[in-house]
Amino acid sequence: MWTQAFDLMLRNLIGIGRLDLIDASGTLRSYGPGATPDVTVRITDPSLPRKLLLTPDLALGEAYMDGGITIDGDDLPGMMRLILANRGNGQTSWAIETNLLLRRMVRGIRQYNPLDRARVNVAHHYDLSGKLYDLFLDADRQYSCAYFRHPDDTLEQAQVQKKAHIAKKLLLQPGMRVFDIGCGWGGMAITLARDYGADVVGVTLSTEQHAVATRRVAEAGLSDRIDIRLTDYRNVTETFDRIVSVGMFEHVGVPHYREYFGKVRERLSPDGVALIHTIGRHDPPGSTSPWISKYIFPGGYVPALSEVMQAVEKEGLWADDIEVWRMHYAETLRHWRERFEANIAAAEALYDARFCRMWRYYLVASEMSFRHFNQVVFQIQLSRHQQAVPLTRDYMCGDA
Repeated sequence: MWTQAFDLMLRNLIGIGRLDLIDASGTLRSYGPGATPDVTVRITDPSLPRKLLLTPDLALGEAYMDGGITIDGDDLPGMMRLILANRGNGQTSWAIETNLLLRRMVRGIRQYNPLDRARVNVAHHYDLSGKLYDLFLDADRQYSCAYFRHPDDTLEQAQVQKKAHIAKKLLLQPGMRVFDIGCGWGGMAITLARDYGADVVGVTLSTEQHAVATRRVAEAGLSDRIDIRLTDYRNVTETFDRIVSVGMFEHVGVPHYREYFGKVRERLSPDGVALIHTIGRHDPPGSTSPWISKYIFPGGYVPALSEVMQAVEKEGLWADDIEVWRMHYAETLRHWRERFEANIAAAEALYDARFCRMWRYYLVASEMSFRHFNQVVFQIQLSRHQQAVPLTRDYMCGDA
């Protein structure tokens, strides 16, 4: 029964390209109209078809991690490209749709993110060894989408351009106070203080990030301009001229959107400007992959613009500008993936081979989701009144 149902699922899913699948008994089946296979996958775990029918996302990721499937040439990018290009083309199956429905039914519970849970969720990902992130990030440790103004930009160039692009939207003046919500390892705070003369309060829940950011600030000679705090953004009570949040909103959770934007409004001065940079989806509200929730970002969620703006509107904030970045994160993730793959022996020395397969799957699946499926980046500029920023975008133009 499971074999026939699994076969039907793949026949419905693979509408472009071609998948050659060799099951645990050695039987070869081909799916899709392509003349030659985009990828050849071998199932070594006889129970995998049943698992893939019941929980497709979770089972596929775990199968790659644990060796339940192998891919000829270890072409994980090719496999994920084929699957997500088909999903992006509208191909689906009853198993996928049923699983998505069940996920949507419980998403509110999974995204409930009070302070104690938020700390645990952050520690799961961001308190990993700093040496791991050194293997694939740029020297400034920008762990968010870079801005590729030219196709041949290096990762370092693109990350500098991202920070400059955000700074333009913040309309910074020397001496302004900036609240950096989710400051990471301190790169944005250092840039805004050093290059734009801002005084910055940055917050993170990661003990590892707090230690590194504090050290970097001291080494840059900016301890009098930057205050890095190990606390939740909800605990900060001061008022700021500017607020910036890069790559943190994905961890807020839909039940807390109004609380988040309410805090942004409370912390923002009457003439203040905020810039929220977040991964988003181009389609309606959905749910988080259970594999991502279990292994990478517990409590994380990629929002639709509609559910973000509903909270913005209800908290009385003006949306002054909304920019959608499409392929920039795909290119960022490509750089990260290639650097990680080049340093995989060092990563395995830090953790183990299974962790490396998990991390590679995360980077590849994320890249292909931006390249072929439904993910983008939103930059949302907010203020408390309609004339807080200029009436044209001219101030954003020019070289970074």
